[in-house]
Amino acid sequence: MPTWMVVEDEPDIYDVLLAMFEIWGIEGVAFVDGAEAVAWIDDVDQGRVRGELPELAILDIRLPEVSGPEVGNRLRRSPVLGDIAIVLITAYRLKPEEEQAVIAEAQADLLMYKPLPAMAELRATMDAVIAKHKKPEAPALNVRSAEIVTPARSLDRTPHAGPPKGPRINRPPAPPTPDRPGLADRKRQTD
Repeated sequence: MPTWMVVEDEPDIYDVLLAMFEIWGIEGVAFVDGAEAVAWIDDVDQGRVRGELPELAILDIRLPEVSGPEVGNRLRRSPVLGDIAIVLITAYRLKPEEEQAVIAEAQADLLMYKPLPAMAELRATMDAVIAKHKKPEAPALNVRSAEIVTPARSLDRTPHAGPPKGPRINRPPAPPTPDRPGLADRKRQTD
C-alpha cells in the first residue's frame, strides 16, 4: 500500500486530504505543524520509525514553527527520505521570484495553489509527480523547470464509489474544534 505524507495546519484541508488518501487506499502520515514533521523525519533517520515510508510529501508553505519549504529541505537532507517527491501547496499568491525561492529551498517537484483541484485531477497530478520523480534517468531538480499549477476548482468532496480498502491513517490531533470529537486520537509508527 502506498504511503503519502501531508503537513497541513488548516483543519478542513487536512481532513479532506486524509479522507482522499483513505478513498484511494493510501496510508497517510500526517502532521499539523512543521516542527512535528521535522521531529518525525529525525526519527526516521535514526531508525525509530517502522512501517512503509512515504513516496510523496504534500507540504503547506505557511506552517507553525517550521515552514513547508524548511520541511522539504530537511527531507532532501535525509539519507532515508531524500528521494521523496515533494509538492508544496499554498493559498497565498506568490510573485514569480517568491515561487522560485520556495521551490528552490524545498527542492520541490511541484507548487500548487489552493483551492486544490478536484479529486481525480489531484490524484492524477500526484501520481505524475511520483512517476516523474522515480525515473532513474531524471536529472536533478532544475528550479527553472519546476512546475507551478494554479487550479480553478475546489476539492471534490463527492464520495468515492465503493468502500475504501482500509488504509491505516496516522495523524496527529487536528486543531481542536467543538464539532469534531475524536480528532485527538493518534497512532504513530514509532518504537
